[in-house]
Amino acid sequence: MPFYSEKVLNHFKNPRNVGEIENADGVGEVGNPVCGDIMSFYIKIAPDGKTIQDIKFKTMGCGAAIAVSSIVSEMAKGKTIEEAIKITNALVAQELGGLPPNKMHCSNLGADALHKAIEDYLRKKVSGLDK
Repeated sequence: MPFYSEKVLNHFKNPRNVGEIENADGVGEVGNPVCGDIMSFYIKIAPDGKTIQDIKFKTMGCGAAIAVSSIVSEMAKGKTIEEAIKITNALVAQELGGLPPNKMHCSNLGADALHKAIEDYLRKKVSGLDK
């Protein structure tokens, strides 16, 4: 069994920000066909148009994938879009106190799903679909 830090176990057993945001400003979904993990992130942008006011996720996957989704949601909530887009897989793994080598791909999925949600919001904003 792989070694998980206390923080990983805590976020797996008590995930934060689980759920879906109705009429989300941005939605990002990623999956890994090899391991079967699927992550969806939903973001709500504050009236200032710059800050992630709320974030939720739905993840089907292993304990590491759930922990990664939870920590990514905490890392992004309240941050500006500019700050949140800088959240990388390495930062996610570091924030969790490390992940076993065979679970590092989960941190990629979390950062990627967040980035896709932000890109979805920005695309809607540019095209005027964010009304």
